[in-house]
Amino acid sequence: MRALLLTLLLPLPLAAHASGRAEPPRAIPPGGPTAAAARAAVPAAAMVRVAGGSYRPLYAQPGERIVSVAPFLLDAQPVTRAQFEAFLRLQPRWQRGRVPRLFVDENYLRDWAGPTDAGTARDRSLPVTGVSWFAARSYCEARGARLPTVAEWEYAARADEHRPDAAAHAGFRQRVLELTLRRRLQPVGSGFTNAWGASDLHGNALEWVDDFASIFAGTDSRQTSRLDRGLTCASGVTHTGDPGDYAAYLRYALRGTLEARSTTNTLGFRCARSIP
Repeated sequence: MRALLLTLLLPLPLAAHASGRAEPPRAIPPGGPTAAAARAAVPAAAMVRVAGGSYRPLYAQPGERIVSVAPFLLDAQPVTRAQFEAFLRLQPRWQRGRVPRLFVDENYLRDWAGPTDAGTARDRSLPVTGVSWFAARSYCEARGARLPTVAEWEYAARADEHRPDAAAHAGFRQRVLELTLRRRLQPVGSGFTNAWGASDLHGNALEWVDDFASIFAGTDSRQTSRLDRGLTCASGVTHTGDPGDYAAYLRYALRGTLEARSTTNTLGFRCARSIP
């Protein structure tokens, strides 16, 4: 069952995983594209306030059964191709064909008509995908924001239309699983808007988080070993959440296959901002 679900979640090939630890780099070399992108003036996007709280994650670091989340702001919708196109025009270093392979793989923005051509009007309304963690983080920094953490994203995604935390309800878990398995890219705002005011967290593009590999840091670098040891045997992590939450399992499994330069045509992002 685990292998079948992961196959459904990842129907398209991921970039080959390089040897070494999966922990994403925390700094860009001086003069790298992220430093330049952070100086761009990218138009702001609507954000919603997510109140602070705590929840029991599916997997956590040893001794951490409950995760606390401080209040934060989250984009109401995923970043669109049109929004990312505007960023590329301001920051040519992030255009396809100009970014060093240290920061993106060979599939970066591969389905775009041109380096700054996101496609038709409908294409431009879709979540941007085919972007690396580096590119997503640079876009958010250029807006004076950042990528959400795993804890923030998972916490916000537990809400349905009326309840800030619906994860304990079997009907909601089943609905999210069905949306995950049947997901397809569609114009942003097509999915349900949850109690926080955020839409498309389920059923549209999958989304980068800032610390995507934090749970797996220090485990074997080979993809299958990380998935089996990290998620099945809980090597280095503690299983705390509902074992029947298959959609959450799939999200953690996906994160375990990625490196910071990876891109897929189903993986996008949204930005977050801390509240002082």
